[in-house]
Amino acid sequence: AYANFSSPPRDKSLGNEDYMFIGRDRELAELDKLYNSDKFEFVVIYGRRRVGKTALINNFIDDKNAIYFMGVESNEKQNLENMSRSILEYGNGISSDNCFASYQAALEYVFELSGTERVILAIDEYPYVARESKSLPSTLQLLIDKYKDTSRLMLILCGSSMSYMEDNVLAYKAPLYGRRTAQMKILPFDFEESCRYLSNMADEDKAVIYGIVGGTPQYLLQMSDKLSIEENIKNTFLNPMSFLYEEPINLLKQEVREPAIYTAIITAIATGHSRMSEISTKVGEDTNVCAGYLKNLINLGIVKKEMPYGETVSKKSIYAIEDNMFCFWYRFVMDNTSVIVRGAADLVYRKIAGQLSDYMGRIFEDICAQYLWKLLIKGNSPVEFASLGRWWGNDPGQRCQAEIDIMGEQDDNTALFAECKWRKEKVDLDVLETLISRSRLFHYLHKHYFIFSKSGFTKGCMEKAEELGNVSLVSYEDIIASMK
Repeated sequence: AYANFSSPPRDKSLGNEDYMFIGRDRELAELDKLYNSDKFEFVVIYGRRRVGKTALINNFIDDKNAIYFMGVESNEKQNLENMSRSILEYGNGISSDNCFASYQAALEYVFELSGTERVILAIDEYPYVARESKSLPSTLQLLIDKYKDTSRLMLILCGSSMSYMEDNVLAYKAPLYGRRTAQMKILPFDFEESCRYLSNMADEDKAVIYGIVGGTPQYLLQMSDKLSIEENIKNTFLNPMSFLYEEPINLLKQEVREPAIYTAIITAIATGHSRMSEISTKVGEDTNVCAGYLKNLINLGIVKKEMPYGETVSKKSIYAIEDNMFCFWYRFVMDNTSVIVRGAADLVYRKIAGQLSDYMGRIFEDICAQYLWKLLIKGNSPVEFASLGRWWGNDPGQRCQAEIDIMGEQDDNTALFAECKWRKEKVDLDVLETLISRSRLFHYLHKHYFIFSKSGFTKGCMEKAEELGNVSLVSYEDIIASMK
């Protein structure tokens, strides 16, 4: 979703000023299906800020009879005036300064209007409106129950506050529970969708940009496919006047009440403190306190909890930063802000450049997992897995800790094992042999191996793979080609 962003303004000197709406095909198809039902529909759309919810709605309603209203962080009076203006402008075709006496009067007018024609009412940033008008959810409940059998209204409530939408719109105890006919949690783009925006970039650079900002549309908008990786990083993360320079801190301030503690927790994870006890010690808070904050960060899609593949309860649980932009910022920007504000972007970039290949290892694993999922969906996977994950644990034979980048189980007898290498050198036979050795820790009868490589494979590795017959060698070029 790359259209109709009203803020923050993008510096068009960076290129890509002629961008267009990209992606969200499934969401648009579902919205069109609901619209064409020609009966009352109530759709809840929610997701993190910057993810493209507003662009999705604007694209959907562009050629339809629609009333669009965006709530603002103000009082009830101003939001009611703004909603009234949007409704009356649609009903009369002219701008009006008149105002309905109440939300109930305004919404009843729309419901009655939709008795004779298909109308969309989209209330964007609904939490801003509802927080200042405590009776609004109950009013909506009342009117939906009254008109749902005769109305042709398509009501869309959209919100960026994940906790509010889940607790006050979707939850069992919420007044609107059971009234919605559809819900959409809008997620960041995957790698393939992100590449559609970065079409003019070299293939390797596409992966690096995805590693830097992830698939959040507003962050991708700050990147230019006409510039190098170095120029993009300097123009954004290493530029104190750019939108992305303080984005993680600003986002936390909008989403949570105690951003300082959340920042401390994310910093602890970013600096290698991945276990709960380590995070608690680093932050200086009790583990029970940290658990609550971590749960919120997981719900926001910033942090993820991982366990070795196949385990549901494990003392080996670790936490990692899931959002690529947060991961990059907390690893490379936060500790260098004092240097950056003094204009030493070149110095900081040299530090980043030296660690970028290592940083991309985790990103490449994610890209490879996405490739495997698409292979499965297309019916081309040798193993029909139900889930994928990373495994780590003890290798008693080697008397050391071992790790497998990706595992996926079909049943008790069949599984896949994958290793991912983002490095300049071709992958040699030893990588395949190590993966096969580690797979012997598991007692599957049928095993299939995937080796993913940024730079291809040596002759020895290819010959061994062909000899074994249950090995797929996939280069980064192959991943890119599969997307075309």
